[in-house]
Amino acid sequence: MSVLDIIKERKSVRKYKEDSIPEEVFFRVLEAARLAPSGKNLQPWKFIIVKDRTLKEELAEASAGQFFIAKAPVIIVACGFPDYCYADMGRYMKSWSVDVTIAVEHLILVAQDEGLGTCWIGSFEEQDVKSILNVPENVKVLALTPLGYPDEEPRDRGRKALEEIVSYDTF
Repeated sequence: MSVLDIIKERKSVRKYKEDSIPEEVFFRVLEAARLAPSGKNLQPWKFIIVKDRTLKEELAEASAGQFFIAKAPVIIVACGFPDYCYADMGRYMKSWSVDVTIAVEHLILVAQDEGLGTCWIGSFEEQDVKSILNVPENVKVLALTPLGYPDEEPRDRGRKALEEIVSYDTF
């Protein structure tokens, strides 16, 4: 299957089977994140793999009560290092959030290719997540995603037409 086909098929999953993820499949998903590009190749990220039921429930509570994430066999918490990243991206910002986002997207696409579901969780209380997982103060939590085999066929939410989001030569 082509990468474009994988992208077209991928949808946010909000219902998961309890089936465990085979180790070799899980490794390929994590390897995709590891191989992602980053500013100056600094790779300013760490992924916390959460399998403990109690911790997953606490993370769901800290994620605006999105309790469906606790039903997945794994929650991946993507963290970034603002003090250890390319500091001058666009000459106005640090790269850590873009770098971590690219790594998570790699992870999500390989998960899709492996038949796994994900859902980008951006609604969470960072301090609560940090407290639950003992994340140091100088590290930022960017996103969470449940990971598991889908127990639903998510609806197609549509996308804007290409001509709505692209211009040529000028804005």
